[in-house]
Amino acid sequence: MSTVAVTDETFDAEVKNSDVPVVVDFWAEWCGPCKQIGPALEELATEYGGKVKIAKVDVDSNPNSAAAMGVRGIPALFIFKDGQVVSNRAGAAPKAALQSWIEESI
Repeated sequence: MSTVAVTDETFDAEVKNSDVPVVVDFWAEWCGPCKQIGPALEELATEYGGKVKIAKVDVDSNPNSAAAMGVRGIPALFIFKDGQVVSNRAGAAPKAALQSWIEESI
């Protein structure tokens, strides 16, 4: 399973109404740190298979979701479980750090 592109229109269905925990990555094409963590998130999406969904929200194309979550800087990562935010972090991090953060949160 790979990452899922989420829009303002699909945010509730893909994230808040998901039956598995969801890691949401708010990112943009021009953001260097966002590009740094992109490959790690793709790998984690594959490794977690159907246990955890990794969703990516392009803040330039979908400003409403970012605004609703209070995103002020990117990359901004949120973990949703049962429709609620259980953890969040900002900035780039190595794959191992992202994985341990996800494991602790789910």
